[in-house]
Amino acid sequence: MAVQFNYVAKRGWKPKNPDENYVITLLKIELDETAVKEAKYHHLKKGQKKIDKLFEDAAGTVAAESSTGTWTKVYSGKDSGIKMAEKFRALAFDLDYEKKMFKVAYPIELFELDNISGLLAGIVGNIAGMKMVSAMRVYDIRFPKKMINAFPGPRFGVSGIRKLLKKPKECLVCTVPKPKIGRTAKEQAELAKILFNSENGTYDGIKDDENLTNLFFNKFDERCRLVLNELKKAEQKTGNKKFYLCNTTHSNIDEVLRRAKLIKENGGIFMMLDVVTTGFAAVDTIRRKNLGLAIHAHRAMHGFITRDNSPGVHGDGKLFGFSISMILLAKLFRLLGVDSLHGGSPLAKMEDYGEAIYIKDVLQTKELKPHNKIPSLGQNWHHIKPIWMTASGGLHPGDFEEVLNKLGDDIIIQCGGGLLGHPDGIEAGVKAIEQARDIYYKKIPLKKFVKENPNSELASAVKLWGYGPRVVY
Repeated sequence: MAVQFNYVAKRGWKPKNPDENYVITLLKIELDETAVKEAKYHHLKKGQKKIDKLFEDAAGTVAAESSTGTWTKVYSGKDSGIKMAEKFRALAFDLDYEKKMFKVAYPIELFELDNISGLLAGIVGNIAGMKMVSAMRVYDIRFPKKMINAFPGPRFGVSGIRKLLKKPKECLVCTVPKPKIGRTAKEQAELAKILFNSENGTYDGIKDDENLTNLFFNKFDERCRLVLNELKKAEQKTGNKKFYLCNTTHSNIDEVLRRAKLIKENGGIFMMLDVVTTGFAAVDTIRRKNLGLAIHAHRAMHGFITRDNSPGVHGDGKLFGFSISMILLAKLFRLLGVDSLHGGSPLAKMEDYGEAIYIKDVLQTKELKPHNKIPSLGQNWHHIKPIWMTASGGLHPGDFEEVLNKLGDDIIIQCGGGLLGHPDGIEAGVKAIEQARDIYYKKIPLKKFVKENPNSELASAVKLWGYGPRVVY
């Protein structure tokens, strides 16, 4: 335990003007069984249990380690910094002794307001290494107004993308080529041509998969030019605007910027970036460069950070590992200024309590309230624009009605196998998706349409895949 000061607030303490003065986090921990057995306290308060005291110590240690404390008393004389450390220390508060959940309030003076990398190095940097803790989940973060004002936020957001695409309402539909890897640049351009021109020509987008970067049989520069050329021809032919989520991901940010410039030169409006593998600094840098492109944030590798199959993942029950929530990541990337972000599928079984639906709210609501079942803190977003949520993961035409009912219109529905796996071919896959989308907005029930149109492309898709996701991510 860091014993220089007390890092646990008195019961009933609340931070004053939290949206002005504090960064706040919400966590749950599990105490190590050996630590519980070996803990020795000679002066417990009347009626206090040893495990509750250990929980207080653990919560205080989280606050200490992530702010101004250390594991022992240190020199406190002249020029030691002790007075400043005491004044601006973080405090653990709202301790829930049953669920082992608590919040930490950090004075904003502890952080550079426009530095997400520095912020994370503080609030989650070393806290997972505590021996007295066997598991931990960081559920949420709430930013104060001054920190939000230090970021430009999304350049386009929902309304800006609608303006670029001249599509004032309804969802967007998009396909990622499957197999993930295999098509040449020319073959991918041919797929784009089919997607954009089939049926009534209203199909919106094509997206690179995450592991399609710059490969010997599908070079980035050639793919970018060829696909965007087909996109422009399709726009002229159909009269409908299109988009290409072209994957700029690279560990060299200069190369990311070069690729983004090529997209812009060839008339593209979107760049795709894998934001977890590329990193927070890259996202911040690219947004502040103001490249004139919308940023589509793919989240490859997030599962190794966010996925937790423990019974206590939503507060009740025990945790088995260390993780942070997708809610927290979604907040970070909205603040950093992406224009669309993958948020999962509201139909996936692992999304207990409607987490994907709340992630959509995180991305789009201005004055976000805490969820009534998922541990969360809410957020006032001030000037930060709402952004698109991308729904994906085993989706197909039979899912459209339920996905749109749950997530609303400001979403990109991505179907890869759910279009390209149609039993009657790619063109039929496009028709099935357009039928599913169009009847939804005409308020025609999906099952009614399928029953009355048994020979339609949509009916064939439903016969193959049913009405729920076939792959659960």
